[in-house]
Amino acid sequence: MQFNNLLVQKENNLAILTINRPAALNALNADTLHELGQAIQMLTEDEEVKVIILTGAGEKAFVAGADIAFMQQLDPIAARQFALTGQMVFNQIESCPKPVIAAINGYALGGGCELAMACDIRIASEKAKFGQPEVNLGVIPGFAGTQRLARLVGKGKAKELIFTGDMIDAQEAYQIGLINQIVPHDQLMDQTKKMGLKIANKALVAVQLAKRAINEGLEMPLEQANYHEANYFGLCFATNDQKEGMAAFLAKRPPQFQGK
Repeated sequence: MQFNNLLVQKENNLAILTINRPAALNALNADTLHELGQAIQMLTEDEEVKVIILTGAGEKAFVAGADIAFMQQLDPIAARQFALTGQMVFNQIESCPKPVIAAINGYALGGGCELAMACDIRIASEKAKFGQPEVNLGVIPGFAGTQRLARLVGKGKAKELIFTGDMIDAQEAYQIGLINQIVPHDQLMDQTKKMGLKIANKALVAVQLAKRAINEGLEMPLEQANYHEANYFGLCFATNDQKEGMAAFLAKRPPQFQGK
């Protein structure tokens, strides 16, 4: 599949998905969102791909936000639809059965921060910057930023960042729990690939079920979520990977997982 605004590379069992609009700091317009949804679906169906890495082209930006020139022309109905489209694509990333790691190489502002938050794990360059500056434009976050940010960093900190529109550096983003790791800028992709390969070598059915248990359970009362987890735990025992993993442990040898 050919894309105008994305690059897709496969390396070992990893897929590297790059937002490729560096002249616009990889800003998200409707066409880019549409392609992103297509790419995630394509990689979900690709059996060779076990982990997806999402990043931005160039040295300045992961994704600097939604495309303001595109948004300026929207009326209220079209703006609502644009928000719903972004939410749908980001939900697709969040619910993708394969782990998605954001390699944040620069500005992750507005829609870019929202895109990073839809990923499972966020690894940031020391040069990365984060924020939800929409109030500076007279709008609010529209790609689920008000919801995911509060769930990640807490309601009070999310309100502070969204109400002020302040931009924070990678160190503060790490301190508040917005990102998982900070790495030197020139090591970002190497370190992200290293984590991706580590995950790709695990029992992937178990990884996928763990992702579902976490995502779904957070929206449930604790007792119900625990029951939900037990169901997925039991389901693991229907897999070849469970049998291989436990046999390998008892035999003191490395497991050879097949993802089945």
